[in-house]
Amino acid sequence: MPEQAQEKYQVRLEAFEGPMELLMHLIQVNKIDIYDIPIAALTEQYMAYLSEMRRFDIEVASEFLVMAATLLLIKSRMMLPKAPKETEEEEVEDPREELVRRIVEYQRYKKVSLVMEERAEDESRYVGRAPTELPARFAPPQGLSVRALWEAFHRVLTVKRDLTIPEAIVAHEEYRVEDQMQMIVERLLAAADGATDFEDLFSTGSRDELVATFLALLELIRRRVVIVRQPTLFGPIRVELRDPAGLPEAAMAANEG
Repeated sequence: MPEQAQEKYQVRLEAFEGPMELLMHLIQVNKIDIYDIPIAALTEQYMAYLSEMRRFDIEVASEFLVMAATLLLIKSRMMLPKAPKETEEEEVEDPREELVRRIVEYQRYKKVSLVMEERAEDESRYVGRAPTELPARFAPPQGLSVRALWEAFHRVLTVKRDLTIPEAIVAHEEYRVEDQMQMIVERLLAAADGATDFEDLFSTGSRDELVATFLALLELIRRRVVIVRQPTLFGPIRVELRDPAGLPEAAMAANEG
């Protein structure tokens, strides 16, 4: 036989990793009911496959030979004359019962293995990393979020000053946000390092003044005049001029409408 034809057949044989997989292939191709297996026909096809393997000088694995012996044994038991029943209720053991049980278990195994392969393929898209300790110090490059600032401001009102935040402010506004922006910038300009603690901005003043100061701080952040950081974990929040070298520009930005 030409070498090309032999290689093609060998590739086809590699599809069966074991005797149970070969059996399942024969059962599916012939549309066999596993609970009513025509054991003679199945055994004949199985043995023909083993013969083809030997024909192409392919070593037959021991597990294939064990399955072949099992099929031949079942076939021979099926061909024996049945012993007469002593009673009508007595059931005669089917020689194929053990084979059917093994096939059903193999089907379950294949289903589970397919699910595991899909999960493994999904997980292969991600790279795992061992847990690491939370660093003692950190400095977020983009500063703190608005939510973090609001929580810090809420603590100033409710804890240090024993104040609560009303649902709505209906009184006449006594403090202008623009004035408070100027106050913050002037305080930062007066600081040697152009920075101050967040809570120092709210150390004095009424509730209305503190709210206006907080809104002013948010506006300065939006205009990129200042930035807020938390140099140590759970430590004090620092308010800094974004560009200490451009102090006059910062003051002008605070006055812009």
